[in-house]
Amino acid sequence: MGTICGANCDNCGFKDKCAGCEKTCGSPFGGRCAAAEYIKARGKEAYAAFKGELLKKVNGLLKACGLPEAAALAELPGFFVNLAYPLPGGERVKFLEDKNVYLGTQVELAGEERCIGVVADEGFILLCSYGEGGAEPELLAYKKR
Repeated sequence: MGTICGANCDNCGFKDKCAGCEKTCGSPFGGRCAAAEYIKARGKEAYAAFKGELLKKVNGLLKACGLPEAAALAELPGFFVNLAYPLPGGERVKFLEDKNVYLGTQVELAGEERCIGVVADEGFILLCSYGEGGAEPELLAYKKR
């Protein structure tokens, strides 16, 4: 499978659900891909710079929340990171689109059973915590960029 962003699809756990970036013009799961859209509009070098700046902003938000920094951001399919967060009234709400590709990472907390999840694109940064396999997610921050 050919990629637009240069990701190694051979090691991807979602390649059985993916139609391929080049074949789909940057919509491997049927929706928007933050990486493909940025690269097609501005080029790979600009995307690398954007990713670096976004990581700085993510780490600033993590620091403001008293959390450890993230090492890097990776392209992640929405269906993998689109958790349903409980609202005060008991309703559960998803904020992302399953068919889109976002940038994100997981930050593990030493000695804790919960992890911190980060999901972002050009428009927002979402921070959450969750247990094993995404269990009991809690929205920590949602910041429009």
